Order: sequence, then structure tokens, then C-alpha cells
Amino acid sequence: MTAPKLFIVVPCYNEQEALPITAKRLTELTDDMISREIIAPQSRIVLVDDGSRDDTWKVISGLHEANARFEGVKLAHNAGHMNALWAGMTLAAERCDCVITIDADLQDDVNAMYGFLEEYRNGADVVYGVRSSREKDTFFKRTTAQGFYRMMKGMGVDLVYNHADYRLLSKRALEALLSFGEVNMFLRGMVPMLGFKTAKVYFERGERVAGESKYPLKKMIAFAAEGVTSLSNKPIRWVLGLGALCMLLGVAMAVYVIVSLVQGHTVAGWASLMMSIWLLGGLQLMALGVIGEYIGKIYMETKRRPKFILEEHLK
Repeated sequence: MTAPKLFIVVPCYNEQEALPITAKRLTELTDDMISREIIAPQSRIVLVDDGSRDDTWKVISGLHEANARFEGVKLAHNAGHMNALWAGMTLAAERCDCVITIDADLQDDVNAMYGFLEEYRNGADVVYGVRSSREKDTFFKRTTAQGFYRMMKGMGVDLVYNHADYRLLSKRALEALLSFGEVNMFLRGMVPMLGFKTAKVYFERGERVAGESKYPLKKMIAFAAEGVTSLSNKPIRWVLGLGALCMLLGVAMAVYVIVSLVQGHTVAGWASLMMSIWLLGGLQLMALGVIGEYIGKIYMETKRRPKFILEEHLK
């Protein structure tokens, strides 16, 4: 098997501090891989600027001028992490034999790529980078992350436990993924749908090389909600179940009201009525919110807006 043309796609958002360190480590890695004929000399590192507000694009442009192995992709606006990955993979699809996606902070161990490529040579079309442990996470982050994976599994979504967006895709797996037409994307759930031969490579997650995390609690919650509503309709079924339960409670409350009227306990009836109003009102608002989330996604899908708008491509 000849050495494959590997494209490493790195989404970047306000990463001017981390990029010089990231670029150095990826250059050393790819230099070694090329010298050992693990990857072809035509391999590239694609840095995608996702509408950064700092000097990220200036850094990317400098890296491209200094080393032709670096390609720069500038999106016209902040399209989001998933869309930045999609943009890089789309531009790499025609020229690569395989693609690896990794975040710019390099918390994911770059040396795991050796294992990725070994599994690729053994016939795997999809290789997942999986964290070997979460001991370095805070108790809150570890608990919520594990709870999220369990919840998604319970909803019937096929996720790889402790896998984020560090993965290898062969050319045919990449082309199959890019054929998906939805606007609301959750790649961690979409990739397992491909059905090709898969493998896992375990690694120890490290600390950020520089800069601050781009995923505060608010974004993490939004990301989880995106995953749930993009890949499962079970929340709507749960609302249906809650509605049926409330209907049964309403029947029981009606019996209670009739008994109270017969016995002349009108004051007690007022309390139960108020409780019923709050219970049913809250349930209705919650149900409308869940259904509205799905209707909103349908609305966005019908617009067929592009996932990203390319402003500049340095190659």
C-alpha cells in the first residue's frame, strides 16, 4: 500500500496564541511521517479560521507563506465548530486519501495519529480517537459528560463513548459523510451512521497548549441540546407520555373534585385546582418548547442555507 495523502483539518477560533505551538508540533509530526513513508509528501495541514476576532488569520497566512504544507481557509463569518470542520473536510475531499480532524488546542494527543494510520492501513475507513480516562476533568465536567453519553445511548443514538471530534476518515467514508444534506449537524452521531469498518485508538488527553477554552458551560449545554434534537425524536415521545400521565392525573383530580363537592369541602378544592393549573400550565409550556425546537430545526432545514461561506483559501 502506497503512502496516503493525509489532510489534517484544524478548526480555529481565536487561536492566535495556540497556533504557533500547534503548527510546530504538527510540522514535526508530519515531517517524521513523511520521512518514514507513512504519509505522502503531498499531505497537507488545513487550518480553518472560523471567523476569528483576533489575529488568527494573520498567523495562518504567515504559516502558509513559510511552509507550503499549511493551507489556510478563511470563513466569511463564525459558522460554528461543526461547520468549520465541514468546510475543511469539503475542501480536502477531492485531493486526499484520508483526513484527520483535530482541535487547535492539541489537548488530543497528536501521536495517536500513528495509530490512526496503522488502523487505516489495516482496512479501517473510520478510526475514532477515544480518551482512555477522564481523571483530569473536574468532577462536574466528568459527571455531566458521562451523563450525556448515557442519555444519548438511551435515546437510541449510536455514539462512541469518550470520543469527540478527533478521528480519521478514509476518502470513501469522507465522501459518504459529505453526502449528508442536513444543516443541523452533530458529527459525533452522524459518523457512526456511515457503516464502514471502524477502529478505535486510545490516548491520554492533555492540557490546552495555550489560550482559553472556547466551550464554556453555556456552549456545552447548547451543544448537548443540538445533539439530542438533531439525532433523536424521543423527546417528543416523552412529551406524549407526560401528556398521557397528566390526563390520568386529571381524571383522578376530577374524581377528587366530585367527592369534595359532595362532602362540601370547597376550600380544599381551591388548593387542588391551583396546583392543577400550575402543573398543566408548566407541562404545556415545556411541551411547546420541545416541539418548537424541532419545528425550528425543520424551518432552518427548509431554507437550505450553505453550511459555510468561503472568503479565502490559501493552498
